[in-house]
Amino acid sequence: MRFHRREFLRLAAAAAALAAASRNAGAQAYPTRPIRLVLPFPPGGVFDIVARPWADKVKTTLGTVVVENQPGAGGSLAAASVAHSRADGYTVFLGSSSIHLTDMILRDRPLYDPMKDLEPVSMLAITAFAIAVYPDVPARDLKELVTYVKANPGKLSYGSSGAGTLNHLSGELFKSLTGITDLPHVPYRGAGPALADVMGGQIPIIIPAMTGQVLEFHRAGKLRLLANTNPTRLVGAPEIPTAVESGVPGLIAQQVLGLFVPAGTPPAIVAQIGEANRTALADKAYRQSLVDVAVEPATDWTPDRFNRFMSEEVARWTPLVRSLGIKLD
Repeated sequence: MRFHRREFLRLAAAAAALAAASRNAGAQAYPTRPIRLVLPFPPGGVFDIVARPWADKVKTTLGTVVVENQPGAGGSLAAASVAHSRADGYTVFLGSSSIHLTDMILRDRPLYDPMKDLEPVSMLAITAFAIAVYPDVPARDLKELVTYVKANPGKLSYGSSGAGTLNHLSGELFKSLTGITDLPHVPYRGAGPALADVMGGQIPIIIPAMTGQVLEFHRAGKLRLLANTNPTRLVGAPEIPTAVESGVPGLIAQQVLGLFVPAGTPPAIVAQIGEANRTALADKAYRQSLVDVAVEPATDWTPDRFNRFMSEEVARWTPLVRSLGIKLD
């Protein structure tokens, strides 16, 4: 069969229109398969505690969300993995300001560019950190801990969820503000192993993110929370004083947890994920579930506000990092 030129062009145009319609239908149908929510630390920490209820909450709007823990390099391995994934909305990162900070000021050769390779979608929660001790440590508040550490040089250490994390930097800020010079840092691969060791007496001090689990350990007498690094007392843990009111002005550290996707993800998909998160946070019961685990819902945080916060965090933490010579590569 032979086609005339006019007939050929008509058929070609029809085929192109059909393909475009098919692509648009696919975009409108998102998601058509499970979404991977990648976490930067192993189970047992604040990211896990926040992520799993969120994944369950958004089932009605996003379908199945599979939580995947990818620990390593202070969260940078997971962040880089997502940044280099296909920008199709099926790989989402539960990241934070602290992980961005790690790659912006602690690495000469970062695994990715957090401000260019990842796009902030919507913020989810704000967490603070705690200074906690093994119950046998003879310190009932932060002032007593400082006195005890200084009276026992070289005998104590503190653990965190990893080198370069904001837990680690908070510990170094605590030392700098109180004049402590001999309190080595012990990095762990996540909060879970660190908490297990402090409750087992292997390390005397830990700086974990504030979570409901940490609060339960404190209330059960398995560890003792001395203070938290939030600017004000946490709604879900009003009995725990802030570091500022405990006599260490300037010891304030927070991290903002949010959803990120690879740069270049279609705007309609970004908007859909963001709307799912806003719908979740609009639910009073869900917000209360976050408060109950010592986490503050980030209901009024936009991507622009997050980017401004990051600029402020870089300016605030860079002098400390440079003065201590902390580097991760």
